[in-house]
Amino acid sequence: MSKDKYALYGASGHCKVIIDLIKLNNGEVNYIIDDDSSKKFFEGIEIMSPDFLDQINHELIVSIGNNLTRKKIVESTNKMIFATLCHPSAIIDSTVSIKSGTVVMAGSVINASSQIGRHCIINTCASIDHDCIINDYVHISPNATLCGNVSIGELSQIGAGSVIIQGVRIGNNVTVGAGSVILKDIPDNSIVVGNPGQIIKKNIDGI
Repeated sequence: MSKDKYALYGASGHCKVIIDLIKLNNGEVNYIIDDDSSKKFFEGIEIMSPDFLDQINHELIVSIGNNLTRKKIVESTNKMIFATLCHPSAIIDSTVSIKSGTVVMAGSVINASSQIGRHCIINTCASIDHDCIINDYVHISPNATLCGNVSIGELSQIGAGSVIIQGVRIGNNVTVGAGSVILKDIPDNSIVVGNPGQIIKKNIDGI
């Protein structure tokens, strides 16, 4: 059986996890792109400059954890075809929609009628319950829990081990600190931490 072939943009720790994810899905990574010209090889794969993108006809994943950086790269490479990848151990209901460029990592659960946007990261053992809406360029960190009917705005990051109760709306470009418990809606461009979650300052990243 022939293997699906992929290219990755970003030689990082997150890239290592995606390489493993691709192998588990019977694929192979043929190219890694990175802006850092000092990097020559990553995980045994030669690193190419962004100028090489025009010569690649593989599906691409932007393998960078930072949401804003991921968005900037995607918007600069809008002629590419982006892959969607799910770990074999992830549990994803048949009614869930997942858009291009998104990766769903090991042990994640996405329940009925949830919607996952473009170029999101649903990280290891994250739990997304029914009818959640995850907008583009969001990172749901390891072991984060979203109860039912939660909405997460574009470019937001939900920290590791955090909990968002049912029906809460998280705005755009919000950072929820690790271990936080969010009991109420959070406006755009906020950094929120603690139990219960409290806004501590404005999030200027991405504004």
